[in-house]
Amino acid sequence: MNLLKKITNSELFKISSLNGISVLLKIGIGLISSKVLAVFVGPSGIALLGNLRNFMTSLESVSTLGFQNGIIKYVSEHKNSTSDLQKIISTSFFALLFIALLLSTALFCFASFWNQQIFGASFDFSFAIRALSLALPWYAASVFFNCIINGLGLFRKVIWITIIGNFISIAMTLVLVINYDTLGALLAIVLSPALVFFASYYFINAALSLSTLLRFQYFDFKIIKNLSSYSLMAMVPALLGPLVLLRIRTAIIREVGIDQAGYWETMSRLSTYYMMFIGTILSVFYFQKLAQAKNNEETKTIFWSYYKNIIPLFSLMLVIIYFLRVQIVQIVFTKDFLPVADLFFLQLTGDVLKASSLILGYQFLAKKLTIGYIISEIASLSVLYIGSIYLVGILGVDGVLLAQLIDNLIYLLILIVIFRKSLF
Repeated sequence: MNLLKKITNSELFKISSLNGISVLLKIGIGLISSKVLAVFVGPSGIALLGNLRNFMTSLESVSTLGFQNGIIKYVSEHKNSTSDLQKIISTSFFALLFIALLLSTALFCFASFWNQQIFGASFDFSFAIRALSLALPWYAASVFFNCIINGLGLFRKVIWITIIGNFISIAMTLVLVINYDTLGALLAIVLSPALVFFASYYFINAALSLSTLLRFQYFDFKIIKNLSSYSLMAMVPALLGPLVLLRIRTAIIREVGIDQAGYWETMSRLSTYYMMFIGTILSVFYFQKLAQAKNNEETKTIFWSYYKNIIPLFSLMLVIIYFLRVQIVQIVFTKDFLPVADLFFLQLTGDVLKASSLILGYQFLAKKLTIGYIISEIASLSVLYIGSIYLVGILGVDGVLLAQLIDNLIYLLILIVIFRKSLF
C-alpha cells in the first residue's frame, strides 16, 4: 500500500501539472509551426518532412544503441552508489560517442545516397543530410544526458528541458522556413534537437560532477552486456517502424497522390501533439514505478492508477478535439488541408486504444521481457503494414487509418491477455 500512497499523493499531481503545462506549450508551439509549414511548404512538402522524421527516428535509436530505457533503469537503481554510477555513465557515454561519430561520417560521405533513399531521385536535399551528420553527435549526447537526469528522478528538470526544446524548435522553424521554404523546414528538424544539448548539459552539470564520472578507465563491458537487452528491444521497432511508415506513405502516393500522403502526415502530426501528454507522463513517471514494482500487486496498482487518472482525462480531451476538428484544421493549417477533418474519427478512436495499451507495453521494457516485446512489436507492425497496403487501394487514406485502428485494438487485446495477472 505504500506504493499506492506514492502514486496518489501530491507527487503525481505536481508532476502531472508541470507535464500538462509542458505538453500544452509544446502543442501550442507545434500548432504555430504547423501553420508556418502549411503556408510555406503545403501538403506535398509535409509529406517529405514525414520521410525525414521517420529516418531520424531510426537514426536516433541506432546512434543511442537503444540504450535509453536501460540507462534510465540502471541509473535509477544505482544512483546512490558512486562507483556503479561511474561505470554506467562512462561506459554508455563512450559507446554512444563512438557510434555517433561513425554514423556522422557515413551520413556526410554518402549524403547523396541517403538523400535518394529518403526523398527519392526527384529531390536533392543532400545539404540537409550533411547538416544532420554534423548535428548527430550533439543530439545523441543530449538524449544521453536526458536519460541520466530521468534516471536520477529529477522529473521536473526533464520537463523543463522539453519546454526549452520547444522554444528552440519554433524559433528555428520560423527563421529557416520563412527564408528557405522546404529546405529550411528540413534543416529545422535536423538542427533543433542538437541545440537542446546545451540545456541538457546545464541541468546535468548542476546535478552531477561530470568531470569525475566521465573517465575511460571506468568503461566496463559488463554494462554493455546488461544494456544489450534494452538495445534489442529498442532497435527492432525503431528500425522496422519507420521503414513500414515510409512504405505506407509510398503506397498512398502511388494509389491516391502525394497530397493525400500529406493529409495523412498532417493527421499523424496532430496526433503526436496530443499523444505527448501520454508519452511524457509514461516516460518520466510510470516507467520508473513499473521498473521498481516488486510483485503483481504493486504493478496492478500502477496500471490502475494510469487507467483511472490518465485515460479518462485523455479521452475527454479527444472528444473535445473531435467536435472542434474543422476549426482546428482551419486555424492550424490552411483551406488546402480541410480534407484532413474527415480523418479525425478513425485517428482519434485508434489513439484511445493506443494510449490504453502503452502502459502495458512499457511493462515489457521495465521488466526486460525482450522476446515478448520484440514478437509483439513485429506482429503489430505486420498487421499495420499488411492492413494499410490492402485497404489503401480500397478506401484511400481512410484505409490506412482503419488499419491503424485495427492494429491498436489487436495489440491492446494481446497485451491484456499477456499481463492479465497484473491487471485483474
